[in-house]
Amino acid sequence: MRAQVGGDVIATLRRSSELGYLGRMRVEDQVDHALGFVAAVEGALDRPPGSAVDLGTGGGVPGVVLHASWPRCHVVLMDGSQKRTEFLSREVEGWGGPGTAEVVRGRAEELGRDDRFRQRFDVVAARSFGPPAVTAECGAPLLRVGGLLVVSEPPGDQDIQRWPAEGLDLVGLAPLAHTRFDDRFSYQVLTKTNATSDRFPRRVGIPTKRPLF
Repeated sequence: MRAQVGGDVIATLRRSSELGYLGRMRVEDQVDHALGFVAAVEGALDRPPGSAVDLGTGGGVPGVVLHASWPRCHVVLMDGSQKRTEFLSREVEGWGGPGTAEVVRGRAEELGRDDRFRQRFDVVAARSFGPPAVTAECGAPLLRVGGLLVVSEPPGDQDIQRWPAEGLDLVGLAPLAHTRFDDRFSYQVLTKTNATSDRFPRRVGIPTKRPLF
C-alpha cells in the first residue's frame, strides 16, 4: 500500500509541512494515517471508489494520498483557506493519470449546496474537520446514497455515543464500522442510507453554533 505513494506526493507533503500546513506529525506518519482512510474505504466497498472528497484538506492529507492510491478516482481537495488551496493547486497541476486531483476553495456549508458537489461522491474523508455533528452535517450532503463518510477518530477513542444513530439519521447517515489501521489510527465509517434533506447543510457557522447532536 505504501509503495503506491510516489515521490511527487512525498515531496508535496514535505513542502506542505515546511509551510506549517500539516501540524507536528512526521510526514511518514501523515502518509500512514492517510493510508488508514484507504484501508477503511476498500474494506467497506471491496473496491476503490470512483470519486472522493477530502473535507477540509488543509495541507493535502489525506487527499493527495487518496489520489496516489486510487489513480482512476476523481479526488477533490476541499478547503476554505486561500493560502492552502493555492499551494495545493500549484502542486497538483500537471499530475497525470486516468483520474484527476481537483482543488476547490470554499466553505463546506456552501459547497454542500452547490449542484457540482451535492450528493455526487462515493467517499468523503474527514481528518480533524470538526466535532462529529459538524462533520456529519457538512459531509453527508456531498455523498450519494450508498457512499461512505470516513472520519479520523481521536487516539484510543471507542465511544460509540460520539455518533448517535438518531442524530446521524437527520442527514441520511448511519454508523457502519469502527476500524483501526497499523494498530495506531482509528476511523469511524458511516454510510449514506437516504438522501440528505434540503434543510442541510445549514448556513455557514450554524452547524458549529447549533450542532444537531
